[in-house]
Amino acid sequence: MTAPLEIDPQTEPETLVFDDDGRTPNSRHPVLVYRGLQDKADDDAAERFEATFAACDWPPQWRDGVFAYHHFHSNAHEALAVYAGEAELVLGGEYGRPVRLAAGDVVILPAGTGHCRVSAGADFALTAAYPTGHGDWDLCRPGETDPERARERIAAVPTPSQDPITGADGALIRLWTD
Repeated sequence: MTAPLEIDPQTEPETLVFDDDGRTPNSRHPVLVYRGLQDKADDDAAERFEATFAACDWPPQWRDGVFAYHHFHSNAHEALAVYAGEAELVLGGEYGRPVRLAAGDVVILPAGTGHCRVSAGADFALTAAYPTGHGDWDLCRPGETDPERARERIAAVPTPSQDPITGADGALIRLWTD
């Protein structure tokens, strides 16, 4: 079994805040971006991220990329760990902000946060995890999802018990607790 990454709980992620644009609700919580958590991409990189997620009560659920259309999840928070390649995503909806991610980076998206892949290298790959109890995530698209109903679902999503990277004492707990 692969061991989780050993990351200091005091490690501070970048934070990004996006307003509701009327089509993509986004969140009152900031997006968290941890950079360079693994210094090499190898065959065990995905397993190390997945072991870290699992140890923090965010069971990993799939490996792949990010859809090339704007979408969000109204009933679950999502953690994405890039284990190979790099990509540019737009976070925050159609009027959001481009963010470049590379192998070793993790982005934690609070429920309602828009995301879309704009470009990616041929080797881009990530693994995704959701907090325990959020396994049945939905797929919402701006213009196809009733924003008011989505806002109601987002408001009902509880704050996770742990940061998916740094655990119970991590930044998510401090930054997402109202």
